[in-house]
Amino acid sequence: MATLNTKVKLYLEANSKVYNNELDNFQLRDDGSGAYIDVWDVDGLTKPTDEQIASYETSGNTIETNQAVSKNRRKEYPSIADQLDDIYHNGIDAWKATIKTTKDKYPKG
Repeated sequence: MATLNTKVKLYLEANSKVYNNELDNFQLRDDGSGAYIDVWDVDGLTKPTDEQIASYETSGNTIETNQAVSKNRRKEYPSIADQLDDIYHNGIDAWKATIKTTKDKYPKG
């Protein structure tokens, strides 16, 4: 399930607004019964309804899954220096095979 923060970011982007954590133009809270928008002060954009936020569930899930995949891949890829050395000594096809192992292990959604 996508986080409320991710869905709010998608709502902002869909309405031509840029998410900027430093502006604190909205605040999320969780009182134990689930996260909700506590403060909304986005210039020119009304606070989204629960239905509007819910409409971003699928795309939010995809984004969060792909972020986790990218993080896992970064941990397992050889360093850039080692990758360049692999290309130099073994060619592009061998390098692709090395990288493909990690890509196959962590496929994007």
